[in-house]
Amino acid sequence: MKEYNVAVVGATGAVGNEMVATLEQRKFPVKKLTLLASERSLGKSLTYKGEEVPIEELKENSFKGIDIGLFSPGGAVSEKFAPIAAADGCVVIDNTSAFRMVPDIPLVVPEVNEHAIKFYKNKGIIANPNCSTIQMVVVLKPLHDAARIKRVVVSTYQAVSGTGKEAIYELEQQVLAIYNNKPLEKKVYPYQIAFNCLPHIDSFLESGYTKEEMKMVNETKKIMEDDSIQVTATTVRVPVFYGHSESVNVEFEKDLSPDAARKLLKKAPGVKVVDDPAKNKYPLAIDAAGKDDTFVGRIRRDESIAHGLNMWIVADNIRKGAALNAVQIAEVLIEKYL
Repeated sequence: MKEYNVAVVGATGAVGNEMVATLEQRKFPVKKLTLLASERSLGKSLTYKGEEVPIEELKENSFKGIDIGLFSPGGAVSEKFAPIAAADGCVVIDNTSAFRMVPDIPLVVPEVNEHAIKFYKNKGIIANPNCSTIQMVVVLKPLHDAARIKRVVVSTYQAVSGTGKEAIYELEQQVLAIYNNKPLEKKVYPYQIAFNCLPHIDSFLESGYTKEEMKMVNETKKIMEDDSIQVTATTVRVPVFYGHSESVNVEFEKDLSPDAARKLLKKAPGVKVVDDPAKNKYPLAIDAAGKDDTFVGRIRRDESIAHGLNMWIVADNIRKGAALNAVQIAEVLIEKYL
């Protein structure tokens, strides 16, 4: 099997760490692994296949000889360095929001629109969708193919790891402070996140929606390749370390029973149905953490409309919502296109 020179940009972040682990776990054919981050990460290293790989400073000449770049830095860093990498012949798979809605850059979830990967040749860049969008469309795609979706109403309950390592630490420290009757610090979030829910992810727009909510609206339409699907979202940050949960209400053009939906989803790639309320079996964030699958349960009729279903969708936001999806894109890329 041919091997490839792979770079991970933003390697010291939560998603970058998971990208390195995922490459190893899935036995991706890496010839040489290059780990890139900002200058302040120099001196650090990550373990890959039992060896310590040093962090290198991200520079404009970092991509000479690199075949595939898995990007997960800040959006401004991707905006600057992704085109530079692409110009050097590196295919960029970018986890930021920088390129998701650029018309000629593919936005890909392999279980949903794998065919779009071929359009990487347009700019040399493939966009990785938002974590909350990925897990939703993995479940919605087989249902859309069967009964055509008219409208989606989604409320998310998103883990702090979606914000990064600093947010994970902040939740840990706030819990400890509360239990020890010590002053509570708020640096990452505007309000206490421990034992609280914040209906505020990313910045607010003039419409009253947040950028996170509009990502779900716009990305769903692009990935599903159907602008007629109406989507509205409310995104909430909750005191969970790993695993995003979503309450999803779907209105279809024609009838789709809960049993028929379960049968379709049991056959869908990347989906695991956990749906036996009589035995208290339904998806939980703690069970999804560290797993590749997207879990769905509590599938039931919406009795307020003619053709509607409610469901509960859970996935590891760092895993399937970021690192795994990027590596899956890379796997298709080397199998079919490079």
